[in-house]
Amino acid sequence: MTGVDALPRSYLYVPGNAEAKLAGALGRGADAIIVDLEDAVPLAEKEAARESVVRWIGALPAGLTTEVWVRVNPGVLRELDVAALAGLAGLTGIALAKAESRDDVEAVAAQLVAAGDTTTRLMPVVESAVAVLGVGPIAAGPRVHQLQIGEVDLAGDTGITPGEDEVELLTMRTMVVLASVAAGIAPPVGPVSRITADPEALRRSTERVQRLGFVGRACIHPAQVSVVHEVFRPAAEEVEEARTVLRLVDEAEATGSGVVLDPQGRLVDPAVVAGAQRTLALARRGGA
Repeated sequence: MTGVDALPRSYLYVPGNAEAKLAGALGRGADAIIVDLEDAVPLAEKEAARESVVRWIGALPAGLTTEVWVRVNPGVLRELDVAALAGLAGLTGIALAKAESRDDVEAVAAQLVAAGDTTTRLMPVVESAVAVLGVGPIAAGPRVHQLQIGEVDLAGDTGITPGEDEVELLTMRTMVVLASVAAGIAPPVGPVSRITADPEALRRSTERVQRLGFVGRACIHPAQVSVVHEVFRPAAEEVEEARTVLRLVDEAEATGSGVVLDPQGRLVDPAVVAGAQRTLALARRGGA
């Protein structure tokens, strides 16, 4: 049975207008980089940042295992950003800031097709009440690989003030996870956290999003990466259990058996298989 691609545990945001930070981004230990052309870049620097990011991606080494995403601007600047990024060999995908409808996704997908780009993935960022309520069609849009939830803007849009346990965000987080599962795309990326100097608080927050079904988390500071990796790194016994499940399924398929039981006698159904594949995909990022 084939597995799924190795899943990133961390997605480190790097400002697109900070050439020094871009130069050192791959050495920060994150599984994925999201170069930001949106919030991190003042309007007067948008064009220069776009050109700098294109040069940086063009100089990336071949065979890079770190995923490279670029968060593009919404509105009229989006078309310029996408036109500059289309077809770049080192680019994994484009994160669509403030995506609010399937129309947003379809417009970018169509622009990529017109540019001859057949590989670039899309990651809509859900950041408003409109986006949350329309997240199903967004998740099912063309080229959508996964979703990301942007809770800073979402809280500002809705007036929600999250407490320490973040329970106020539970409904919206769950809707993003459910939409991802229903669309059959990769699990969503967990939200950024403003916690940069309290590893235990960040750990508790990250464990909450992990339990909800997010896989990986966006980071705004390199100090967050190691904590996020620890939370999303499967334990050795989890990896071994996942390998056993997939081996039993392979054996059952080879013999034509329709029923698979794990060593504890529990039924192995498609959901269990998917969970095992996800565990191994995360383990591959950790070198297991």
